[in-house]
Amino acid sequence: MKHVRLHAYWRSSASWRVRIALNLKGIPFEYLPVHLVKDGGEQHQPAYRAINPMGRVPTLEWTDDDGQERRLSESMAILEYLEERGGSPALLPKDAYLRARTRMLAELVNSGIQPLQNTSVALRVKDVLKGDEKAWVAHWNVHGLTSLEAAVQATAGRYCVGDAVSFADILLVPQLYGARRFGVDLKPFPTLLRIESACNELPAFQAAQPDRQPDAQPA
Repeated sequence: MKHVRLHAYWRSSASWRVRIALNLKGIPFEYLPVHLVKDGGEQHQPAYRAINPMGRVPTLEWTDDDGQERRLSESMAILEYLEERGGSPALLPKDAYLRARTRMLAELVNSGIQPLQNTSVALRVKDVLKGDEKAWVAHWNVHGLTSLEAAVQATAGRYCVGDAVSFADILLVPQLYGARRFGVDLKPFPTLLRIESACNELPAFQAAQPDRQPDAQPA
């Protein structure tokens, strides 16, 4: 991969996942901010929709060794591609069952929590349905994290699946950040908090933190 570009937003959990994976794999990249709120959201502008028709972040672009331009969106697809192309460290276990468990844990976040707290969903709950978007988001975080805390018990070592970082950890860390933003009490999830602490000791996770991104906004 050459000339790697990541279209992202500093506080987007999906963008954060890809930053972690790129850092872990040692792949340098150019960071191209897409502000999800300014002027109604830059992701909705025609220039970005031409890159990502869904109007979401992240989008990863790069040039292959043969000169072909490539593009992927959706964080899980990007993670799968980065893993399939090789490089160290591996982010999925060798054992087929543990690989499936890793993907299961990741999907508890990717499918079971994050879509329900997405900015577009929260704004619709607030502006169209006239509901309490913070209560909505907190409810689905508690529901999902309770399930994840229980599910991770079967495989947890230092990390979610044994003692090597995997997709599951890459999704966990941004999700806990999101839960804190909405006032979720994380004390009922001691295993997840322990794993988060272990992940945040790693330089790849530290460099991916939202407040270290060029488009980070004051708290």
